[in-house]
Amino acid sequence: MQKILIANRGEIAMRVMRTAKEMGIKTIAVFSEADRQMPFVRYADEAVCIGPALSAQSYLRGEKIIEVAKQYGADAIHPGYGFLSENAGFSKSVTDAGLIFIGPSAHSIEIMGSKIGAKQAAKKFDVPMVPGTEEPIKDLKEARKIAQGIGYPILVKASAGGGGKGMRVVNSDEGFEEQVRAAKSEALNSFSNDDVFIEKYVGSPKHIEIQLMGDQHGNYVYLFERECSIQRRHQKLIEEAPSSCLTPDIRKAMGECAIAAARSCNYYGAGTVEFLVDEQLNFYFLEMNTRLQVEHCVTEMITGIDLVREQINVARGNKLSFSQEDLRINGHAIELRICTEDPLNNFLPDTGKLEIYQPPKGPGVRVDDGYEEGMDIPIFYDPMIGKLIAHAPDRNQAIDKLCVAIDEFQIKGIKTTLPFGKWAVNVEAFRSGNFDTNFISKYYKPEFLSEDDPEAEKVAALLSSYIWQKNNKKSTTVSGSDQRVSKWKINRR
Repeated sequence: MQKILIANRGEIAMRVMRTAKEMGIKTIAVFSEADRQMPFVRYADEAVCIGPALSAQSYLRGEKIIEVAKQYGADAIHPGYGFLSENAGFSKSVTDAGLIFIGPSAHSIEIMGSKIGAKQAAKKFDVPMVPGTEEPIKDLKEARKIAQGIGYPILVKASAGGGGKGMRVVNSDEGFEEQVRAAKSEALNSFSNDDVFIEKYVGSPKHIEIQLMGDQHGNYVYLFERECSIQRRHQKLIEEAPSSCLTPDIRKAMGECAIAAARSCNYYGAGTVEFLVDEQLNFYFLEMNTRLQVEHCVTEMITGIDLVREQINVARGNKLSFSQEDLRINGHAIELRICTEDPLNNFLPDTGKLEIYQPPKGPGVRVDDGYEEGMDIPIFYDPMIGKLIAHAPDRNQAIDKLCVAIDEFQIKGIKTTLPFGKWAVNVEAFRSGNFDTNFISKYYKPEFLSEDDPEAEKVAALLSSYIWQKNNKKSTTVSGSDQRVSKWKINRR
């Protein structure tokens, strides 16, 4: 493999190119007209414009990307994440064209790309499942009976895609059919597939995922877990590794289940199996992402493994360069996604010019980004412009290091999630590890980010602490003491 085309943009394109260059592999960037001045375009050995700004006319043009790869002598295509990364048809077209797809087979992507198909495959290997349907909903009356049998609240979910689209929580029979129709309509518009299914709604779960790697020789490893429960609109904002609540035994059990899910579809390459984890630390298979995750950086920091390098070597046909016994957790890493969103206005996307853009530096601080000072943020793509990662010997030190790095990160001209990140990691619920996917709805109010009034900040901190204590009144009392200890703490001892 001498030359790779990166079928993506921004920070992930830069991320893949850096490792490729370290390996002595030349790179080709493809870019839209809106991205002509982007750093990844200049960083690549060669760069080709493939169309207008809209993704459908550029980054989603699989046939054009393959044509460019062949024309410029690429041996392989790395899809990054998003865009065509989990498109089974694109993966097959790449291999049919005589190129290497740096990712799993089209067969694996197709199975795991359907949430229903993924559940059916994983269930054969005894991976724990949330109670629900195993087939798409076809008959609304029959679906209502199933929902009544499972017990409300239930979750209606699109079988294809993700990001919270095509998803509805239904609390009773009233409005059931309307919510199913709404979910199907949104799924059709978002993924060209209106298949939806039902599962039991786990009201206060943690969202914990297992990073795994497999090669084409049947070898598998899991690279521990990532805690991804801080989310807005079902999309992650803060991720960390390892989780603050898992015991070694549960970590091992989840890792082995993740590998079982991978084996169920003969998976190879980098993949992530996502689980819901309840207060008793029962875990349930959610889905499998057949690509590199945005948050792969925290796994790299605690393991010392370059996941992109492993992806490339697996695609070359090599065996994994390490075994499960070689892996150790080294310290703690935490990542904040830097999104051009306004946390004071319901995290709505913001656009404008990066008048000042000066990332922090220092030991244990990593910034993966794709923009530079003076650049405009286009409206056409995902609002994430980079990721800030802090690594330290333990969780508290990693959080403190992240806070310092946030303070040192200078961005002017556009609103970002940086102030939200600093607030969030200092909330008592986060510091204690006693939080779940409802963190933002439970604890966050936009006024908490006000910097104009020191007294208001004190009130906000007190109110946040009060809300946390109120939400934990039902926690278990330690025998012989009136000190209250949360179930998360008890279960992780």
